[in-house]
Amino acid sequence: MTTQRPHPEDVQTVGILGTGVIGGAWALHFLRMGKDVLVWDSAPGAEQRLREKVAEKWSVLEQLGLREGADPARLRFAASLESFCQNVDIIQESTPEHLPEKQALFAQLDALTPDHVVISSSTSGLLMTDIQQDCANPGRTVVCHPFNPPYMIPFCEVVGGEQSDDAAVDWAAEFFQLNGKQVARMERELPGFIGNRLQDAIWREALHMVDNGECSVADIDKAIAYGPGLRWAIMGPCANMALCGGEGGMQRMLDHFGPSLKEPWTRLEAPELTESLYRDMVDGFNASTGGRSMAQLAEELDDCLIRIQQVLREYRDSHGIER
Repeated sequence: MTTQRPHPEDVQTVGILGTGVIGGAWALHFLRMGKDVLVWDSAPGAEQRLREKVAEKWSVLEQLGLREGADPARLRFAASLESFCQNVDIIQESTPEHLPEKQALFAQLDALTPDHVVISSSTSGLLMTDIQQDCANPGRTVVCHPFNPPYMIPFCEVVGGEQSDDAAVDWAAEFFQLNGKQVARMERELPGFIGNRLQDAIWREALHMVDNGECSVADIDKAIAYGPGLRWAIMGPCANMALCGGEGGMQRMLDHFGPSLKEPWTRLEAPELTESLYRDMVDGFNASTGGRSMAQLAEELDDCLIRIQQVLREYRDSHGIER
């Protein structure tokens, strides 16, 4: 008999498959969230290494803030893959990025795990459409791609494959949101997802600048760390661009700067600013503000920038780091 999927807030036991850099960090995250964490990793010494990592990092988790019930004693290792699959409410898989092996693993997990359990992958470079192709029940397979380390960085991207059920993707997005993550619930797959594609665009431009002798590596890092990086920690690039439009927001910014999109400021080709793209940007930004005015957003930005720079200054001064 198929068991009904629990509400995301009622999940008790999170299954962590793989205890490498990402999998181990996921285990730390869910222990911090006050969950029971059941782990499967057949590699020799995996349990000892993970328990040592939990002991080493627990003070860091305490600094981040522990949820009620958080306890390193809630970490358990399963005796077998079969036992693991039968005793978890969700699986977060973090194994090497090798497609044939992922496909075989997901087919095995699908066969061993009750139908209601969502099976999620941490993959950063593979599409769930490809991973899920050998599953008999692919509808409950999703990707939750974290930024490393998952216990420290609160962002993740959730997306399904072509055969994933929207209900399962929505469930996973809500689950991770309830458990300490800021979730980007993507509408469809995209190689590299969101964050890595944006990072890669900057990285490519940086390589062009160095290759052409236009600036130094140090200057590139300064330009981001002391420039837009500070603002991006508070509001993303879209909100920051909208602030360039003043009270007119995104609409005024696009009207004013739209014609310059095709200027050769980067080596990446800009998309055509069609009416559809224009409207999507304006409507999307307005929906993201929560009703705050441009003046309120600017005030929030200034306040957070002051606080971030104070923290950075105090840290660098106390550690003798030159600014």
